[in-house]
Amino acid sequence: MNYFKTTILLIALTLLLVWVGSMVGGRQGATYAFAIAMGMNFFSYWFSDKIVLRMYGAREVTEQESPAFYMIVKELTMHTGLPMPRMYIVPTQAVNAFATGRNPRHAAVAVTEGILNSLTHEELKGVLGHELSHIQNRDILISTIVATVAGAIMMLANMARWAALFGGYGGRDEENSRGGGFAILFLAILAPIAALLIQMAISRSREYAADKGGAQITGNPLGLASALGKLQQAAMTRPLNAGQTTAHLFIVNPLSGRTFATIFSTHPPIEERVKRLRAMA
Repeated sequence: MNYFKTTILLIALTLLLVWVGSMVGGRQGATYAFAIAMGMNFFSYWFSDKIVLRMYGAREVTEQESPAFYMIVKELTMHTGLPMPRMYIVPTQAVNAFATGRNPRHAAVAVTEGILNSLTHEELKGVLGHELSHIQNRDILISTIVATVAGAIMMLANMARWAALFGGYGGRDEENSRGGGFAILFLAILAPIAALLIQMAISRSREYAADKGGAQITGNPLGLASALGKLQQAAMTRPLNAGQTTAHLFIVNPLSGRTFATIFSTHPPIEERVKRLRAMA
């Protein structure tokens, strides 16, 4: 069901792009904006893992440096047949984790020092199973596609906003020009909001899928459910100093301690995630 929902939402996002492009500059305008967004996200796809890891000061670790972390990942990758990802530790007592990389052969799993100090073996195993499920499902690729289309919509909306404000759609009588300007300005405001809402829905769908996949990988849904409860509490009391653009990567919303930042949360409610995991058990 989550895969079907993701497909429908991706189609909706693409149709939104086509519609906005045709409203702003016809098919040619949409094509140009899409090409620019593709170029930006091509760079992001190839280098986003390095950028994100460096952003959070993540340090790559070996089996000797973090044996418990290493052994859990090794056990789970052997079970799933995935290549062994690179492993990183983020130097913070905030409790969180994320996976990144463009495909299973070029993947990385990062955990905070706080999560290693706070969770039991089974809870940590549940979290790492969740992150390996993201890698297995190629969710980073899905996120890149979504960002590409949404980025094109944002560009078109920005073009429309400037055109409406400075009368870029001339050549008509004053009344029609004014009406068209208001319509374009209205579109420029609503289209980015619609794109953001679809992005949120896709991200939430992928989190549910990763929870289910992680529980199947470890064979213990309750371990992940227990970990999510602890992570939610920790995020409220000690939120990670994360950027809004990378918040969707983490297993729980790192901005949970900031009320305004969670209005458009990319993560589904922890209570619902825990409920689904307990139902699996």
